[in-house]
Amino acid sequence: MLRKVWDMVSWIRGVRHQAVLLLCLLAFLPIHAQYNTDRLVMIGRSALYYEDYVLSIQYFNQAIGAKPYLYEPWFFRGVAKFYLDDFRGAESDCTEAIERNPYVVSCYELRGLCRINQKKYAEAIEDYTHALRYNPDNQSLWHNRILCRINEKDYDRGLAEIDTMLMHWSGYARAYSMQAEIYMLKKDTTSAVKSLDKSLDLDPYDAGIWAERAIISLARQKWKEGEGFLTKAIHLQPKNAAYYINRAMARYNQNGLRGAMADYDTALDLDPNNFLGHYNRGLLRAQVGDDNRGIEDFDFVLKLEPNNLMALFNRALLLEQTGNLRAAIADYSKVIDEFPNFWFGLQHRAACYRRLGNTRQAELDEFRILKAQMDKRFGKQTRLSKKQMRRKSDTDLEKYNQLVVADEQEVEHEYKSDYRGRVQNRKVDMSWQPMYALLLQSVNDDLHQYIAFDREVDAFNQSSQSHKVYIGANQPNIDEKSMKRYFAYLDSLTVAIGEAKSDKKVVPLLMLRAVAYSAIQNFDSAIDDLSTMLQIDSTSTLAYWQRAVCQARINEFNAAQGTNIELKSANVLSDLCEALKLSPNNAYLHYNRGCLYAIRKDYQHAIDDFNHAIELDANIPEAWFNRGLTHIYSGRIQEGVSDLSKAGELGIYSAYSVIKQYRQK
Repeated sequence: MLRKVWDMVSWIRGVRHQAVLLLCLLAFLPIHAQYNTDRLVMIGRSALYYEDYVLSIQYFNQAIGAKPYLYEPWFFRGVAKFYLDDFRGAESDCTEAIERNPYVVSCYELRGLCRINQKKYAEAIEDYTHALRYNPDNQSLWHNRILCRINEKDYDRGLAEIDTMLMHWSGYARAYSMQAEIYMLKKDTTSAVKSLDKSLDLDPYDAGIWAERAIISLARQKWKEGEGFLTKAIHLQPKNAAYYINRAMARYNQNGLRGAMADYDTALDLDPNNFLGHYNRGLLRAQVGDDNRGIEDFDFVLKLEPNNLMALFNRALLLEQTGNLRAAIADYSKVIDEFPNFWFGLQHRAACYRRLGNTRQAELDEFRILKAQMDKRFGKQTRLSKKQMRRKSDTDLEKYNQLVVADEQEVEHEYKSDYRGRVQNRKVDMSWQPMYALLLQSVNDDLHQYIAFDREVDAFNQSSQSHKVYIGANQPNIDEKSMKRYFAYLDSLTVAIGEAKSDKKVVPLLMLRAVAYSAIQNFDSAIDDLSTMLQIDSTSTLAYWQRAVCQARINEFNAAQGTNIELKSANVLSDLCEALKLSPNNAYLHYNRGCLYAIRKDYQHAIDDFNHAIELDANIPEAWFNRGLTHIYSGRIQEGVSDLSKAGELGIYSAYSVIKQYRQK
């Protein structure tokens, strides 16, 4: 009996022990899965930050596959799709995120922007209304909802919401400019002017408000006043082509042909496909006798709109003027086919036929003219009509020689968003060129001819039997096909590392796997491999080099999220210094350390390192560019412009826009 009782107790203990063990395992598994999912999301967000949107989507796909009930992977995948202009896909992902967590304001805000880009303004209003329930003090949400009201022509409610905004934010200048826009749409220009003046009192540095004020002046034919407002707008926002187009109109109506021509030239430099710019510049060139270049402008217009009869007729006049009679006749004929009673066109076609000796065709055209208008006099081409304009949709051929204006002078809506523009431009103040790192593929192209070379990298490639590594400052973005290839390569490296029987064989495999992890933005795993590699071989320059770059990339992303990175930044500096002890003549290491110092605003040390890099290799374009920026931020504009000019010469063409910005200073 006692034996049976003891067996029963032992059995109960065993079951309880197994249950405890099972509970422990069950407790561990979700934690492990959660860790993996969190890491996938974090890597995806890092790829998103570095604008590798396709790669980030792949990570979020994996996170969704692992835990489809989490809202974050859906939301961030929506962000990536938004940047890829897949607004419908981004909207769908935001909807999935909202179903999983309906209390996150960012999801409604992003879905609202996606709907705005699809012109679903009523649905965007619903999203902003939901978001404002949870965050009623969010100024951006109020701003965007009012703009949607304007697009929906719900002007009264828009004005009411502006009044509510001004109760909370009485100093918000854009609220008054939106109010002015509604007044303009309601044809109340007097109230619009008052609102814009109030807006300019609060914020005289908003180019858009000056441009809106100019539109009212131009509509009232107050050309000089409008020109002054547009000049201020251009001073504040010099790369907006529409401002130059409108100022050209104002200058032309004050007989300032030279200034108008200069504005059209600038507008077309900024926006080469601008219809109004090419058409009106063509008319101006015709007026000043620059016929051949006028033809070029009308050629461009007709590429954009092949059936534009006004442009056809104006080109025909210029072709006739330059002696290309057959081409002129072809253009005249297309116009006359559409408007058989356009007598001025018939007269010019008849003149072309006569000059070609085709008397019969000329007489047919002349007979049509004489039969209909016996008392009309023809012969002298009408001069370009001053202070007269036609709207683009006006097809009255009698207005062929009038400058064109847009059918409606629409105000460009600026929606408030954290998702506008390039990610880095929102996160950092200085556009430094990135550090040089080890890559699995070459990134040379036709524009950037510099080929980076280092003896230690070359020696590694000579010893490696599986794959070469390259040196480059810009990691190429990865498409879905490339990503599958990288993951397959990582799997093969992992198998090879597991099968390696000596440290000598493991080290190069760890190096290659770290570089592959870097390519797919998995910097933490890359650092783990590099740290393992340095435990085996503490004299590896390449391992210190790559680990420093990976940590710097992590730091940049974390800094953008508001994390303090001082300690981690010290780790980057330590790795670069160790690498330079081992390879003091490596130009890329000096350049990388200079980048780190520059980011930390230690400009003198940065310049010293950039100097060393350039002394060792004067053809590194990024070193010239970053040294140029460092000089500029240190107040040495002339030296900075000189360095940037050299960087542009070596292939970094963005240097020229920086030069343009600072040259006058």
